[in-house]
Amino acid sequence: MNNKILNLYKKLLKENGEPKGQWSVWAKRPKTTREREQIVIEAILTQRTNWKNVQIAMKNLRRVRADSLRGIYNLKSAARLAPLIKSSGFYRQKSAYLFDLAKWIIDKYGGLEDVQKEPLGVLREKLLAQKGVGPETADSILLYALDKPVFVIDEYTRRLLRAKSIAQRTKYEELRALFEKNLPRNWRLYQDFHALIVIEGKTE
Repeated sequence: MNNKILNLYKKLLKENGEPKGQWSVWAKRPKTTREREQIVIEAILTQRTNWKNVQIAMKNLRRVRADSLRGIYNLKSAARLAPLIKSSGFYRQKSAYLFDLAKWIIDKYGGLEDVQKEPLGVLREKLLAQKGVGPETADSILLYALDKPVFVIDEYTRRLLRAKSIAQRTKYEELRALFEKNLPRNWRLYQDFHALIVIEGKTE
């Protein structure tokens, strides 16, 4: 299994090169604090929508200087955030999720710098306790915004594993364990590998 997983990574890297496009920030190393905050915001906005719609929402947030956690916090309410992210779909729900997440981070930690100091297991549990943050969103934030070694599983991953006859199972935690057990514990590799899986999935 180890060879299958690693060989898949090497194959995708050879075919696609280092992740580009939407991954120019998500897989960037090192990242600024502002870029890390952008990823947290985009991780919520990208739920059940496409990247183009996320970028329209981000443009609206930048226009009113609310493209940071503090900027969202300073809006004072999800109601003021909602029209800015309308393009992302399910915008009333997402505005509540995003505002509450920004408020939690600012009120409890003061910013992402102190969030990043939390141990992975503890922080993952705390993120999953936030409304609207499921495993895929939590792990996206942990991996891409905070450089924590946790592998992100999404529908692209499931489809590729089935197509390559590597795994037919679909349960999130089982697939996450499969990758983490059979790869070096390296968040840089995890970032690139997951990004390449999505790139591959979108070109099929």
